[in-house]
Amino acid sequence: MTTNAEKISAWRQANPGTALNGPLLRKLLSLTTLRDANLQEANLQEANLQEANLRGADLGGADLSDANLRGANLWGADLWDADLTGANLQEANLWGANLRGANLTGANLGGADLSDANLRGADLTGADLTGANLGGAN
Repeated sequence: MTTNAEKISAWRQANPGTALNGPLLRKLLSLTTLRDANLQEANLQEANLQEANLRGADLGGADLSDANLRGANLWGADLWDADLTGANLQEANLWGANLRGANLTGANLGGADLSDANLRGADLTGADLTGANLGGAN
């Protein structure tokens, strides 16, 4: 049985350089899970991904500015160089996530779990980290 993530990855390989936005983006977001999906450099600006399952997803270089990721499961997700400016990540699970070089300027990370996350080179200017778990993060 092929998972949604495998279908998305296969589509991305068959359609290199095609932007993930507009009608295609809405179709992707309607899937039940985006676990392990390849969403590199996707335009997810202002997307509503509240409580989405993005565990292990590759969001490297994606534009998630002003996105609603409240309560999202981003356990082990790859968010290197992602733009999360102004994103709502309250209560999100970012355990072991790779946020290397990510822009988190003005993001709300209140109550988020950033345990063992890679934050090297991430910009946290003006980010709200109230109640966030940073145990083991670097």
